[in-house]
Amino acid sequence: MKDEELKKSSEEQGTEEIKEEKVEETMEESQENKEAAEDSEAAEALENDGAEAAADENAAEDDETLKLKEKYEAEIADLKDKYTRLYAEFDNFRKRTEKEKIQNFDFGAREVIEKLLPVVDNFERALGTVEEEDVEDAFTKGVQGIYKQIEKLFEDLQVKAIKAEGEKFDPNLHNAVMTDTESDAEEDTVTQDLQKGYTYKDQVIRHSMVKVKK
Repeated sequence: MKDEELKKSSEEQGTEEIKEEKVEETMEESQENKEAAEDSEAAEALENDGAEAAADENAAEDDETLKLKEKYEAEIADLKDKYTRLYAEFDNFRKRTEKEKIQNFDFGAREVIEKLLPVVDNFERALGTVEEEDVEDAFTKGVQGIYKQIEKLFEDLQVKAIKAEGEKFDPNLHNAVMTDTESDAEEDTVTQDLQKGYTYKDQVIRHSMVKVKK
């Protein structure tokens, strides 16, 4: 009887030990699972932190790139504006220089023409006194040749004689030095051109001296 009780007690003790071992194993396994889960969470958190850091770095790089782009675009716009202004200034300078050259040439040509006019007047007076029998004279023909050369020169330089006789008196073109009270012409009509007037490129360089009907 005692042996049976001892055996039974021993079996129960063995069962208890087995249960304790299983509990310990379960607890160890649970602890391992917990540690594994914690390690996994830590790794995931680390990975997330790395991803966030990479995202922040990329964002910083994008921001820096955008700033550089804006900076270069501003510099390009500034250079373009400077070039446009410089080109406009150069173009204005070129036009102004060309205009001044033309004005200086016109001023010089005007002075020369004004000095030539008395010479032309003398040629016309000389030719006006030639008798009919002397028209074919060699000297007369020589004078006429020179006069025609001057006329061609005036034509090339856009120098034109002002129309006067028979025209309505125009103070912008004519200078009235005598009045005509005897002719049948209309009032304020030029009845005689006493000295030719001339224009250079449509600008008067000498008014015509005229007699006007009054």
